[in-house]
Amino acid sequence: MPLTNLNNAHLTPAEIAAAEDALTQLETTLAMLTVTLTPHERMIYGSINEQNKLLVNKVWDYRQNMPNLSVPDLDWTEFENDYKSRLVMENLENRLGALQEKIKNTKILHDHDNYQSALEDYAYTVYRAGSQVAGYETKMNELKQFFLSRGNRKPPGEQPSGE
Repeated sequence: MPLTNLNNAHLTPAEIAAAEDALTQLETTLAMLTVTLTPHERMIYGSINEQNKLLVNKVWDYRQNMPNLSVPDLDWTEFENDYKSRLVMENLENRLGALQEKIKNTKILHDHDNYQSALEDYAYTVYRAGSQVAGYETKMNELKQFFLSRGNRKPPGEQPSGE
């Protein structure tokens, strides 16, 4: 028998509301900073690869330790603000990415549990349809459509016919 109920933890309605409120608050807080780039804009502005980030970090380091070597015409306050904001965004991105991965994993376990339960229900439906109990044959025929893409294999619980 397959493993079922891999994740029995469920959020309460209050916890769901709190999580949704927290996301709304985060979206609202970041709204003034976040932008949507077109694929073309992303290609143009997204040219700062890892090597270029090292350059930015080295210029930042020189600015912090030997400001007399920095170009005088640059708005260094804005440079510093951009640099610090980038670090904050990177940290948020990493944390949200880790959270997103955990949420995906949790969803996968719930999906697996639902699918295994649906297979059990289908097998029971096939069994009951064989005993001519009202309603089960209709249910079986409606559920059978979800197994047709598997080639010639029979749905779970169904007996091979004359094979």
